Amino acid sequence: MSIRYTERRSDIGASASVGSGADSYDNAMAEALNGTCKAELIEMQGPWKDVDQVERAIFQWVTWYNEERLHSALDYVPPAEYARGFWQSQQQTPQSA
Repeated sequence: MSIRYTERRSDIGASASVGSGADSYDNAMAEALNGTCKAELIEMQGPWKDVDQVERAIFQWVTWYNEERLHSALDYVPPAEYARGFWQSQQQTPQSA
């Protein structure tokens, strides 16, 4: 795909809508998140009745993932709680000029 895709994109003057060249980090992060969502939600809680049910479940899962899940890199503190603590510490720290 990549050579023909790049050539065709160049032929029509289109720019890439994906990450920067030779940088797969953004895509790897997205793929890891998609894999986690599929493993923890889609495959564990199906079968699904309709698209609306899946959309609601994904919204709830993303809310949980961003606000409530325990994250090892944050010393097992939920992300929302960690963020609140971070911003509170920033307000208490005097800023140097």
